[in-house]
Amino acid sequence: MGKVYKYGDNVDTDVIIPARYLNIADPAELAAHAMEDIDADFAKTVKKGDIIVAGKNFGSGSSREHAPLVLKQAGVKAVIAPSFARIFYRNAFNIGLPILESEEAAAKISAGDDVTVNFKTGAITNNTKKEKYKAEPFPEFMSKLISSGGLVGYVKGGK
Repeated sequence: MGKVYKYGDNVDTDVIIPARYLNIADPAELAAHAMEDIDADFAKTVKKGDIIVAGKNFGSGSSREHAPLVLKQAGVKAVIAPSFARIFYRNAFNIGLPILESEEAAAKISAGDDVTVNFKTGAITNNTKKEKYKAEPFPEFMSKLISSGGLVGYVKGGK
C-alpha cells in the first residue's frame, strides 16, 4: 500500500529531476531534489512504497536515466499513468521502477489516496475509495527485470 502523489499531463524529465542537479553523483542526494519544481514538499514527504499517479505522457523530454532513478531512490514503488514517453518507459524498466498504464486509474485516483498494486495481475486497488482498476500485467521477462532491480541485476543473474 502506498500514498498517492498526483500530477497532471506531460510531466517531463526536467520536472522529475531538474538539470541543475545532474552533476550530483550520489543517488540519495540527487533524490532529495526529485519533483521539487512541481512539488516542493515531495522529496521531504515521500515514503518508501508511495505511488505517483499522473496524466498522459509522463516522463517526456530528455532521455536522462536520472528521472526514473531518482523516483526509485526516493522510495516510489510505482508510477501509474495513461501513457509514458517511450524513453522514460524503457529507462524505468532498465532501472527496475515499475510503471503501469491505466487511463481509468489515472483519472479516478486522487492525491493522498491509499493504493495497492498487484504487478502480477495488473490489479490496482484504491483502498480509500474502495475501487478497482486494471492495467496490463507485466510479461514474465519484465517481472524478472523488475525483481532483479533492473537490467544490470538481471544480466548479473538476479532473481
